[in-house]
Amino acid sequence: MFFGLFDSVETKMRDTATNWLELADKVYDYRRDRLSEADLTALQQSSLTLRRQLREKCDASKLKLSIEALEGVLRRTGGTHYPKSGMMENVEFFLVAAIVILGVRMYFVQPFKIPTNSMWPSYNGMTPEVFATKADEPGPLAKVIRLAAMGAQSRTVDAPVDGEICIPLMGNGERVAIPFREVAGRDWLVLPARHKEYTLLVNDRPVTVAVPRDFDFEWVIRDAFIPKQASGHDPGGVDLANYLKENASQVVRMADGKPIWRTGKRVRAGERVLAFDILTGDQLFVDRASYHFVRPQPGDGFVFRTDHIISPYMQTAAGRPLEQYYIKRLAATPGDTLEIRDYTLYRNGKPATGSNAFDSNAKREPNFSGFRASGILADSQVYTVPPESYIALGDNSANSQDSRYWGTVPAQDVVGRPLFIYYPFTKRWGIAP
Repeated sequence: MFFGLFDSVETKMRDTATNWLELADKVYDYRRDRLSEADLTALQQSSLTLRRQLREKCDASKLKLSIEALEGVLRRTGGTHYPKSGMMENVEFFLVAAIVILGVRMYFVQPFKIPTNSMWPSYNGMTPEVFATKADEPGPLAKVIRLAAMGAQSRTVDAPVDGEICIPLMGNGERVAIPFREVAGRDWLVLPARHKEYTLLVNDRPVTVAVPRDFDFEWVIRDAFIPKQASGHDPGGVDLANYLKENASQVVRMADGKPIWRTGKRVRAGERVLAFDILTGDQLFVDRASYHFVRPQPGDGFVFRTDHIISPYMQTAAGRPLEQYYIKRLAATPGDTLEIRDYTLYRNGKPATGSNAFDSNAKREPNFSGFRASGILADSQVYTVPPESYIALGDNSANSQDSRYWGTVPAQDVVGRPLFIYYPFTKRWGIAP
């Protein structure tokens, strides 16, 4: 940073002269077909004079006079190259900055936002914080702080009348869910987006709440209406089927035959039916460079594109392949064999290693539900990974759409591995697990 600080006046003037000559050459190359004969001659002569003085090592005073003469010609002939307006300099600065950022993003480090909770608790997608009472809700200042620190967005639903809170259901047996419809909405109050709108009932009067498409609203329902000791606390979502199976008396049929869940919670008109914050998903930097030099290893956090995954699970409504970024845990590389038994993932006949998440799932530790045998890894089914392919599984196996359903990740779609969680500003901030 100190280079040039102690250079002599002569040296500094020679450097300045060299810079002016580079500018003159640029103007000549780009504008010679647009200059008059007189201007072109003046530009060439003033450049030749300064260039000759540099070769002859003339003193600083002579160089200064020749630089001033060249600068006068360039003012007349430089067009957009010289002199530049403040706006033009700003535009060039931002263009260069954008090119640098795009280059870094494409080849070295890419920002990535976790969309869902398929990797919870290793990586968070959007998660809720439910407030049991109005007194628990953050005040105006706290909301501003939470928005800045955690991307928290508030949702509240008030009762229009006195009555019991009931929740419409759809499905039966193992596939109970809460119905919703898609509506137009906005992310961050500005960006157009599609949201999911859920309807709850208070004494048969509907109340609605809209949330982002990737947000797991059933997680809110678990925390708000199911006692923790009874919910099973399935990570990343609510095990509605099991809870309602054990509490079948709470499910009744409406006149149209549709089931509703009577939660047993009663409210008065104007009281809160539901209050929660939606906390943003982890935002992290992805290392795009390493996998050009080293082979991905089982247990790595694994970011990839879905462009060439051919499966109904990875298609748009129009039947085209999705073009998205996904993050999962790399479970197996080409030639490996995989199977799931008793909530444990086995690779090449032994319990999988390479990540704490494998061991935590096998032991079904808190917040880990264990690997679920399904799809190509159904009970006792052994799967061999084909060449140039990878198997990617979610740490939250009970709530993850992964290779079990849509198959392998082609090697050409591998992007990189998580590097650093840069937002939100919580205890999760720091080196990616």
